[in-house]
Amino acid sequence: MSPALRTCVLPAVALLALAGCATTGGAGAEPNPDPFEPANRAIYKLNDLGDRYIAEPLARGYEKATPRAFRIGANNFLGNLRYPITIVNAFLQGKVRQGGADLARFVMNSTVGLGGLFDPASDVGLRANDEDFGQTFAVWGLPQGPYLMVPVFGPYTVGSAAGDLVGTQFSLLVQGPEDEAAIALWVWYLVQERYNLLGAEEEVRRAFDPYIFVRDAYLQNRLYKIHDGNPPEDDLYLEDEEDFGEQ
Repeated sequence: MSPALRTCVLPAVALLALAGCATTGGAGAEPNPDPFEPANRAIYKLNDLGDRYIAEPLARGYEKATPRAFRIGANNFLGNLRYPITIVNAFLQGKVRQGGADLARFVMNSTVGLGGLFDPASDVGLRANDEDFGQTFAVWGLPQGPYLMVPVFGPYTVGSAAGDLVGTQFSLLVQGPEDEAAIALWVWYLVQERYNLLGAEEEVRRAFDPYIFVRDAYLQNRLYKIHDGNPPEDDLYLEDEEDFGEQ
């Protein structure tokens, strides 16, 4: 195993071990999806401050300073750099036909689409998919583990965080450029991602408890992805009176 891969795989294994320990309860006990809630809430407040005064203003400035065509091309280009993660995980989940189509999509957009700036693959019916190592771990039967609010990067589960660590080894966004170019590309990617979320902040801030709103939305979205759009109803994390009673 290469040193670079080892630095991602070993922390990922440790996180998955934590997931297994944190979700182990007594017989018949329902696992608590958020056992670290006090710490998560504190991190959420810090992230929210950073978003209000740094990330959101940067995203709005980016919107004003760039034409819509540029932002669409940027979204295509940056997404294409990360698309190898989807290709690898489609095959790891046994979705051979989808993996082949994803590979064809990547090749077409990287060549005919001028490095991913354009999306001719969608025009010929090769639709974009979204697979990651967190989903693969779940398909393999590994627990997603408890909810985590990560500084700067926001909501995760232990499984999705471990998956993203491994996924960096397959992302051209990480493995392609070096030094200053890598930093510049990452900043561009983060600003573009925040731009894509413009408008969502108002819905979150209007919620009775924004922390619970974000947590439940994230956990439901993860289940949706893991089960390819058909999650079992009894596994959904929904807001309930008990959550609000703890305030």
